[in-house]
Amino acid sequence: MSPNRATGSGTKADPWKLRTPTGTSEYEMHRDETLDPPAIVCQVGTTQLRYDLRAIDDLHAMLKSRGDWMPLGSADEQKEAAEGTVEAWARSTDNPVGGWYGLKKGLRGRFGMYMPPLLEALGLAEVEHNPKNNRMRAL
Repeated sequence: MSPNRATGSGTKADPWKLRTPTGTSEYEMHRDETLDPPAIVCQVGTTQLRYDLRAIDDLHAMLKSRGDWMPLGSADEQKEAAEGTVEAWARSTDNPVGGWYGLKKGLRGRFGMYMPPLLEALGLAEVEHNPKNNRMRAL
């Protein structure tokens, strides 16, 4: 059973409560359509990351067209993302936004850590939950 069953409605008052793919950390996410551009706000302890709101639909569409498992490859912004991973796609000039889905300079990475569990909770993807080297695919 997935550790990321949908809890919360995704608002600031009722955020999604999620766990990283490895299951070792909890965090919250919510939609904020008042931001420019509209964003998914990810609260991890005292750190706040933001990803373009369209990342949910874009990541799901990319995974559907791929049709197979894809490694997550989470990495901080300052580190190189492994080729062929969700993290690399979220930084690529070839993705639908033409670059980073992360919106806060210095905190634009970790897409492959925090976005896959959200898609899983929303029923859009399946995510592995191993100690490392996890993958995801569209449902």
